[in-house]
Amino acid sequence: MIIHQHGRLRALAEDGRWPELLAAYRQGRAAAVAEAGEEAAAVLTAPLGHLIAYAAPPELAVRLFDRDGGTGTAAGVADHDAGPLWEVLATRHSWLRLAPLLGPVPVRRLVAHTRALLGEDLSYGAEPDPEGVPLRLEPWEAAGWDEAARVREYLPGGGARSALLTLPASREGLGEVELPPVARSAGRPDGPPVTRALEGLGALAPWAETACVRGRAPAAAALLARDRRVVGGYLPFALVYPALVRSAALERAQGCAHGRLGVWRALAAMAAMAGADGLDGLDGPDGAGGVDRGEVNALVDRMRCFTWQEPSAGLHHLHVVLEDPAGGVSWVVSGSQDL
Repeated sequence: MIIHQHGRLRALAEDGRWPELLAAYRQGRAAAVAEAGEEAAAVLTAPLGHLIAYAAPPELAVRLFDRDGGTGTAAGVADHDAGPLWEVLATRHSWLRLAPLLGPVPVRRLVAHTRALLGEDLSYGAEPDPEGVPLRLEPWEAAGWDEAARVREYLPGGGARSALLTLPASREGLGEVELPPVARSAGRPDGPPVTRALEGLGALAPWAETACVRGRAPAAAALLARDRRVVGGYLPFALVYPALVRSAALERAQGCAHGRLGVWRALAAMAAMAGADGLDGLDGPDGAGGVDRGEVNALVDRMRCFTWQEPSAGLHHLHVVLEDPAGGVSWVVSGSQDL
């Protein structure tokens, strides 16, 4: 089994014998699938998959995802070691190199959005995203973090470095705030846009609580904050966005492209809510569709974001309210997770 042959496999890698390594990966994965199932096979073969995705020439590395080797031989979007194998590959080569080689559509899409996060403009020369998410970063996406911190930094021998998810990260710019009492009669709007937005936020941070209320940000924070008196304050959405993207990538099987797509889905649903004919009209037909880039940008421009500290936050924590003044609603996400 592959897990017992690491020394020999690394020697093959040092000699550049990538076809042999790919054959070993495929053989080992197929055998593990037959013996223990897909999930176990992905775990057992992930270290070799990482090695190939990281260091092999792109012409060979992309074949990790091709099914031409037979049943059980191909990596899927969930195969991961320190992170998804497709994300490792996407950090190593430009879209120009990878686009003619990548076959499976789900992998192509995630790789494309990873390259967009890393600063590539794929708006020309790449197939449009099926949901309409732009293939280049909007200014508010790029403003809040350095390019090098947008995706995990993968290491050649396995493992990765990534920034901690902390929002707020410190007390800087925050002050003591008295949150309003929770009104038991506070309206909680419903309807398809609300449902889609909450599902999107919940997918980004499944370990956190989410809610949508009519009213301002402090009133929404009061729903989930532990205390009425908190250390909190407002900050630009550009500084909130990186934390939302990272929240989806805490699990190793998820990559930051999942986070970017999830944020755009949630924002599109919020924008649709503001465009509805009043909050009472949200129970009508489901208007689900593609992302309207103009509506999302307009929402981000007017959005007010409130964050606050909790007394015993985990090493990963996210406490934020996204308030849309035009829609008269606020969306709150709050939770923490230890490493």
